[in-house]
Amino acid sequence: MEAFVTFYFDAAHRLTQVPSDHKCSQLHGHTFKAKIYISDSLDPDKQWVMDFAEIKAVCQPVIDRLDHTYLNEIEGLENPTSEVIAEWIWQRVKPELPVLIKVIVQESPESGAVYTGD
Repeated sequence: MEAFVTFYFDAAHRLTQVPSDHKCSQLHGHTFKAKIYISDSLDPDKQWVMDFAEIKAVCQPVIDRLDHTYLNEIEGLENPTSEVIAEWIWQRVKPELPVLIKVIVQESPESGAVYTGD
């Protein structure tokens, strides 16, 4: 069984590995959506995979670290593509949430990245 929790954060960034005439080379911002997926067997008594509050307790401090920041200034996010952000979140959540199976980061309703581990 899979379950997920969705988080939102607002942040500015610029992509450093694109040509200078690429629109994403300029400072800009997004309201990012991050979806954290877990997978485990259904608890026979509670009839859930995990309490959503437990997932939020692990993930919210990680999301708060990103919210209302300039992402390029955060270690590991010097070129903060959606792909890099998804992996960055995974690396910080997985040790505390071993049932983590997927992190999705969307920078718009139409585009984003999915990270499922190495």
